Amino acid sequence: MIIELKMSEFHRCKDLLLKQSQPEAKAVVEGINPGRIFVDNINTPASGVIWLGNNDGFFFIGNERNERFNNELNHFVDTVITPEAKKVGLTWFEGIGDHHKWDDTIKRVFANRHLGSWKQRVYTLEKNDYTSNFNLMIEEGYDIVRMSEALFENKDKSIKNIDFLHSQIAETWSSPDSFLHKGVGYCVIYKNEIVSICFSNFVVDNVHSIAIETLEEHQGKKLAQKIASAYVEDCMKNNFIPYWDCMESNKPSIAVAERIGFRMKFHYVGYDFKLG
Repeated sequence: MIIELKMSEFHRCKDLLLKQSQPEAKAVVEGINPGRIFVDNINTPASGVIWLGNNDGFFFIGNERNERFNNELNHFVDTVITPEAKKVGLTWFEGIGDHHKWDDTIKRVFANRHLGSWKQRVYTLEKNDYTSNFNLMIEEGYDIVRMSEALFENKDKSIKNIDFLHSQIAETWSSPDSFLHKGVGYCVIYKNEIVSICFSNFVVDNVHSIAIETLEEHQGKKLAQKIASAYVEDCMKNNFIPYWDCMESNKPSIAVAERIGFRMKFHYVGYDFKLG
């Protein structure tokens, strides 16, 4: 039987994570970012699956050869995940192994589900490899500002679309206070609207996973590169390691990362199938 842990029990999964585990999985286990964890045994889990709080995927952790756990996964997806996913409008299951040995298990267990796959690249930038080429030159009318409590509160209502910022942070953080205490973020503002954001969406130890979003009508102006540069500069000053994770097919994202100086550390495969 696959059982859901209470948040106070998440720490029992720490031994299932490797040193090079995905920061998203670690951040949920450590209670930094929201999520749900399901395991084979409440007291001494050997295998588990983490459902990210932003509904952006499921991470398989622990022993990939745990057949008792593996044999229950399809029933678990059909009877637990699918009904819960429907409540939040999620129609696809996107699964990732916390280590590459899960790949064969995922392919075998879900072979009857028209399983698709895609490749992800992971880039990092460490202080020893960083050479500052920070340049705030940006098109006239655009301003880069650091995320702050005052910006979030927007008491003077100067930002017309503050909900854009609120919704983006709420996807991966339990509260703005939690984000402001542990994360880093920047916005590009144009005519009193936030048109681009770059922020830490998952944080574990000194590793900050990066999320970037630019409104469609403002794309093509190198805003992502400028705001990411400001974000990286901040990380370097605070001895944080920025972690850039993007689809291998996302050439614009790869180009921005490499222009700033990120180095590719590894790649992994994600798998998906339609729910219900």
